[in-house]
Amino acid sequence: MAKDHGASVKDDELYEALREDGASKEKAARIANAKATGTDVSRKGGAAQDYEDRAVEQLRERAAELGIEGRSDMRKDELIEALRDH
Repeated sequence: MAKDHGASVKDDELYEALREDGASKEKAARIANAKATGTDVSRKGGAAQDYEDRAVEQLRERAAELGIEGRSDMRKDELIEALRDH
């Protein structure tokens, strides 16, 4: 049986599986909760531009929105990796 992660996580088993696969706590909770409410989490989201197609300044702005530390010193490839791992 999966550990109880409190009221904020709706599907503890899926949350545990995602965490074991390396997902961050935030990402695992977001996916587990969406799935528990019946949302199709496998469906592709909006028509966002690929990170590789964005300018470094756009990547830094997105990193700032997510609160990624050290973004001002990162190269484009480092920013992309940090954004994907968030």
